[in-house]
Amino acid sequence: MKRRNFLVAAGAALVAGCNRIAETNAGKAVLDAADSWHKNAQRLLTSRDALAPEYPASAISPFFRGNGSTDPQNGDYPRHVEEGFANWRLEVTGLVANPLSLSLENIRKLPQRTQITRHDCVEGWSAIGQWTGPQLSVLLDAAELRDDARFVIFRCADNLNGGDYYESVDLIDAYHPQTIIAHSLNGQALPVRNGAPLRMRIERQLGYKHAKYLTGIEAVASLDDVGLGKGGYWEDHAGYQWYAGI
Repeated sequence: MKRRNFLVAAGAALVAGCNRIAETNAGKAVLDAADSWHKNAQRLLTSRDALAPEYPASAISPFFRGNGSTDPQNGDYPRHVEEGFANWRLEVTGLVANPLSLSLENIRKLPQRTQITRHDCVEGWSAIGQWTGPQLSVLLDAAELRDDARFVIFRCADNLNGGDYYESVDLIDAYHPQTIIAHSLNGQALPVRNGAPLRMRIERQLGYKHAKYLTGIEAVASLDDVGLGKGGYWEDHAGYQWYAGI
């Protein structure tokens, strides 16, 4: 736990200086090297299946705050809210043999995992919540990933400053047992402020990797042609590290 706290604080300090550092070619090289070192060091020191800490129900935070987008008003999202997400679809596409288009009912009928974990935000706050949803691996196996798939892109309904939010992970984190597509928080349907109707939970990474308002999962061979090529909205626009492991 002390190591996790240290890494959260270190990540916040690094991101705070990223914009200034990334303005130079030398700074960009340093950040890219740090990102690679961070990922390789964590995976050297811990098993690929090592679990993030899980907590008893008594530890659940009385209020789980929202952050970033908390009530998207772009596109069809407001209509979906009014409809109770009855017509929401989650598409699984890209380098798969069997593309999927799933309703919330489909998602809820899959095998479910419930976990009580701590959400650590790069801004320095944290909260503990109980999340329920199918493991991402279940959907990827059903879609039958092609051999050339290397990364999974998460497409989202929210739009920030004219850009659609997205995030990504490699297949190690995609297949981690605690990587789930959450539809419930603390035993209730996911609130809009927390990413309704679906959001990712990638428990060994900082909060900005846990994409909200999830509409699509896309398997790709490379991140180079996605967004600005850095693997996520904040990575593209604010210099955040792509690998945010804690």
